[in-house]
Amino acid sequence: MKFSKYIIPKISLILISNAFFFNTPEVKSAENIKIIYSIFSRTIEVDSLKKFAEEGYASDNLRRILRATGSSDEKIKYTLNKNFEVPITIASKLINSEIGNVFLTRLSSIIHPSRAKDERTGKLALKASVIQGLNLGDGKINLLNFFDAYPTKTVILNVNALSKVLNKVESITELLDFFTNSPLEKIKTN
Repeated sequence: MKFSKYIIPKISLILISNAFFFNTPEVKSAENIKIIYSIFSRTIEVDSLKKFAEEGYASDNLRRILRATGSSDEKIKYTLNKNFEVPITIASKLINSEIGNVFLTRLSSIIHPSRAKDERTGKLALKASVIQGLNLGDGKINLLNFFDAYPTKTVILNVNALSKVLNKVESITELLDFFTNSPLEKIKTN
């Protein structure tokens, strides 16, 4: 009897103090996407992006950004809603593999939390958003699920880093095309 008389208040005190001292605000999903291009930046709300993807309605701020892409509204809606079906176990194995690690490292320079001090933070956020996004979509993920599952309020989309990666991909593609499609003919014409 004496044991429970003293232990219950101590356990209660420990639980209350843990909740008080270690209470961190829980973030359920990304609320904003901050698009950075050189010295310029624009912020769009994820909810406005969802509304556009579902209903086709875009706020003025979103409309300006969409116009800057040069793509049609239908193509952008298709891209936002495009589902990729991947079992969670396979996705987990892939993102925790060596190849997945290299991919996430490069991707974390393009998409990362606003206060990321290192690439590790960005990689962890990407891993969490992929797994949680697949969970939200019942084994399917699209960009909207990805942002719904992103573990910080603001996601940074670095267009400069994206451009560098795309340029490398284009140059690698050209190099592969050069060596696979009759290289002697191309050398003769150049």
